[in-house]
Amino acid sequence: MVEGRQQARIGTAPAEDAPDPNFMTSLARGLSVIRAFTEREPNLTIADIAKITGLPRAAARRCLLTLMQLGYAGSDGRTFHLKPKILALGYSFLSSAPLATILDPLIEQVSAAVQESCSAAVLDEDDVVYIARAATKRIMSVGLNVGSRLPAYCTSMGRVLLAALPEAELDAYLSRVPPKPFTERTITAPDALKRELERVRDRGFSLVDQELELGLRSVAVPIRTAAGTVVAAMNVSAQAARVTCPEMEVQLLPHLQRAAEEARVLLVRARGI
Repeated sequence: MVEGRQQARIGTAPAEDAPDPNFMTSLARGLSVIRAFTEREPNLTIADIAKITGLPRAAARRCLLTLMQLGYAGSDGRTFHLKPKILALGYSFLSSAPLATILDPLIEQVSAAVQESCSAAVLDEDDVVYIARAATKRIMSVGLNVGSRLPAYCTSMGRVLLAALPEAELDAYLSRVPPKPFTERTITAPDALKRELERVRDRGFSLVDQELELGLRSVAVPIRTAAGTVVAAMNVSAQAARVTCPEMEVQLLPHLQRAAEEARVLLVRARGI
């Protein structure tokens, strides 16, 4: 199970000591406060925000009050919550990003064909971030939507994206991110994880068997440009009790591979790459 506060902390600490004179600490703090809210913890106190983000309580309070004045947050007098206006920030990305626009109908197509949940994600810092999703049913204990974040090392899409990194960047990731066991099946040894990523690179897809959550299997493929650059990943998730690993490769993987090829062609038309 993915803990809400653990998710929120990933990549939220503002670079207070950034040497760049153009860096706006106040903006970084405000964004870290926004990212502290999750589906599991939609209502937070000032103390909660300060603990999750690492900000002083006074700074957390000022950020929250500013968000309230701008209409992005609300309060019941003790706890704070995000308001619907915050969706405009995410919509700005989705409406201007051809990648999400291109992948959304393809994901719907794959999901309808296999009758399983299908998603697309990109690598953001040390996590995968969902940019498109078609869910046939809820198969995880935590709800996933566009904007959801999950650790890259134990998810099929994350492994596809990590496997595409240059060697130096991958080594930096492995030394920076200590893998934690979500289940007894989670690969946590750095050497074993690197070997698995090499296997993913050789096979061209990743199949993760109950490493993020027991009872959940997932298979993913990379989304490439015409030049071969991996820009995203697409996966299908299914309940382990219903679909075996070999069945995922035979029955689900070909649908993903066809969609990935179609996405490559559409990206060329949209971006000329």
